[in-house]
Parts: sequence; C-alpha cells; structure tokens
Amino acid sequence: MDKTKWPARSVLPVAVPGIKYSILAILVTGMFFYFGWMAMAWVAAGLGIFVTWFFRDPDRQVPPGDENLVSPADGKVIIVDRLASSEYLDEPCQKVSIFMNVFNVHVNRMPFDGVVEKVVYTPGKFVNASFDKASIHNERNAFIIRMADSKRFVMVQIAGLVARRIVNAATAGQRVVRGERYGMIQFGSRLDLYLPMECRVQVKKGDRTLGGVTIIGQMPRTKDTLGSEDEIIKT
Repeated sequence: MDKTKWPARSVLPVAVPGIKYSILAILVTGMFFYFGWMAMAWVAAGLGIFVTWFFRDPDRQVPPGDENLVSPADGKVIIVDRLASSEYLDEPCQKVSIFMNVFNVHVNRMPFDGVVEKVVYTPGKFVNASFDKASIHNERNAFIIRMADSKRFVMVQIAGLVARRIVNAATAGQRVVRGERYGMIQFGSRLDLYLPMECRVQVKKGDRTLGGVTIIGQMPRTKDTLGSEDEIIKT
C-alpha cells in the first residue's frame, strides 16, 4: 500500500501519486526520440498522455446539506444491499459498492464528517473488482469512521484485477471532512460503503456517481460530540 502524503492539491491538476509516473513517461519518451526509435517514441508518448489523464485531480463542489453523505468515488453503483453484519460492523448495515473503471477519476474522497477510529489493511488477491467476492478476497484498506452521534460507517478501498496499488493518506485519530481527498486506487477498482441502517440511501444499482458530488444518502445529524483526536486514539 502506498502512503503518499496527500495535500489538498498538487501544483498541477494531477494527483500527487501520479506525478512520478508522468515524469517517467516523459523521460522514456524523450529517450526514444533521442535514439530515433520513432515508433516506440509515439507509443510511449500516447501511454504517457493516458497515464497523466488517468491521474487527473479535478476540483469538486460538495453539495450543501450537513446530512448529505457523498460518493467517495467516480464510478457505477454495482451493489445496494442490506446485511445482518459485515466484516467490520457487527450490527445490521447497508452496503453500497461503487466500481471504478480505468476511465473514471480515481481520487477518493471522504463521504461524511467524522473521526477515523481505525484503518485496517488486508493483503489479498486481485480478482475482478466487479465480482462480489472481491469484497472479501481482494487486497483492501478499510476506514472505520465514527460520526458525531457515535454511530459508525465504514469505507473500504478494494484493489482489482489491474489496480494493485492502494494509496491512503488518512490515519487513525484523524478528523475527516465530507468531500476532502484522502487517497486513490491506481488503475481501476472499487469502493465499498457500510452504512448505518438509519442512513436513507438515495442511489440504486446502475447509477453513475461523481466523487464528492453525488449524494449517496442522508445521515441523521446530532450535536458534535466527536472529542479531540487524542481522545479518539485512546479509545
């Protein structure tokens, strides 16, 4: 897993983890042109343009409404379900899964305000992320987040068949804000959300989402009782 530091935005409209790939592509392309290997040079140039475009990091306008839980990623909703329990929550919850193909923006965003109680990284396989078994078999990185009313929701980055490098910049004890960037999954994959039963889910299977923009559901809001980061870390 890549722990690249994640500022609000790099100097370029490219996600920080992708800058090294863009620079490498430029160097390789330049080398091919220098030696006169024109066919390889143009192929490398095309791949370099695609890689830079893949790591694009557009600004997003988070919709107003404190109760709104926004999508953590661009993609397509492939699962909306209710579960008796999950790998991360012992109580009944709702699951929403978003599949990202290689043409989607891959910057991941926080769906809702809260404090990260725990980050759980699980090594695993790399089966197609659109398959249901990817949730339990693939490499994944889960964030258990406590909201102001002490309810929890879970967000899971899942690596896929091509995507084999999860980037995460959020840590246990960190306060997070709805819509802010926190990581990405390089070259495709999937995000799973496990939401409290009280959340009024607004999306259905087949819907398209924009990270930080599309409203996944509404979360009941109560008085902020999150406490300090030090208090969270000790729990």
